[in-house]
Amino acid sequence: MTTRPLSVAIGGLISLAAVMGIGRFVYTPILPYMVDALSLTKSDAGLIAAANYLGYLLGALAGATGLVGGNRRHWMLWGIAVSAATTAAMAATTSPYLFMALRFTGGLASALFMVFGSALVFDRLAAARRSDLSYVFFGGVGTGIAGSAALVAALGAAGIGWDGQWIATGGLAIAGIAAVAWLIPPAPGDTPPPPPPGGSRTDRRMIPLSVAYGLFGFGYVITTTFISAIVRQTPEIAHLEPYIWIVVGLGALPSVAFWSWVGRRVGNPAAFGLACLVEATGVTITVLVPDTAAVLVAAVMVGGTFVGITAVGIFVSNDLAAGSGADPRRMIALMTGIFGIGQMVGPAFAGYMADITGTFTAPSLIAAGALVVGAGLAMTIRMGKPS
Repeated sequence: MTTRPLSVAIGGLISLAAVMGIGRFVYTPILPYMVDALSLTKSDAGLIAAANYLGYLLGALAGATGLVGGNRRHWMLWGIAVSAATTAAMAATTSPYLFMALRFTGGLASALFMVFGSALVFDRLAAARRSDLSYVFFGGVGTGIAGSAALVAALGAAGIGWDGQWIATGGLAIAGIAAVAWLIPPAPGDTPPPPPPGGSRTDRRMIPLSVAYGLFGFGYVITTTFISAIVRQTPEIAHLEPYIWIVVGLGALPSVAFWSWVGRRVGNPAAFGLACLVEATGVTITVLVPDTAAVLVAAVMVGGTFVGITAVGIFVSNDLAAGSGADPRRMIALMTGIFGIGQMVGPAFAGYMADITGTFTAPSLIAAGALVVGAGLAMTIRMGKPS
């Protein structure tokens, strides 16, 4: 288990690319093709996205609160398989209700993967004294986003429609299962013992952190769901549509390493807040500055923050648990729940607002405001033992 840390990290990267970069986020570049071919309303598009986040919310809570347990490697591989299968199956229907069901199931699978797969990867890297390779694992989100966006762009240029795009990207995710199974073989400790009884305390500083995390969930998800559609419907920058999601993915690649570095220098709560402010700026630019260079910079700002904020928020929670003796699993469950509500409400709200106003400007500006408030809350948190 401890002699192949690099293979574990690379297997983790591939798995995260398949489940999150493709399974969770490929909806964004395919959505404009679906809207054109199927005449989906913006409300329909938002609800389909929200269904995925509802599945993620319920799956993450089930895993984080101990309702689901067992062999972590099995859950990891099954999570990839179900996520990939539901991605490919999106081509088999034109019903918004079946789209929602498939995306819900994919979200549930991706959450269970994250709960069990990430824990397995981190534990094996820690046992090998190579926790530094966790940045390789987190790079899977950006890798999957950029790779699947490039594939969708190539397929679109070749005249292959939305259904073929779902099949191709789902097939790409399915191909990753064999690689992950080989790179991360079975090992003792894949089925951890249940957590000890007790430990029900929750640090009161989790209140501002969880609210900030929920506002971040709401604030990031509107742009990451609709940025391709925003670009397509804006004549001045419509030519960027095939590339914009690739740029977001490339921005995400170094984001965890960068914001972790910032956190080591200014503290993780401050790093969380600064990243939220950068993301709020990017979100605002996407709808207020229809200029090629500005929107490309905004895409880097959004991509370069949302994965990093996710990770840094978890770092803050773990630090609070270690300093106060609170149960880290309970604290993660609290954060996951509020974050999940935020990212579930965001796409549905944005879709309805866009149907009413004709653009995504108003919901995007509200999202940017939520990120600013979240930044302020995070910066009020003081680390160390509670007084």
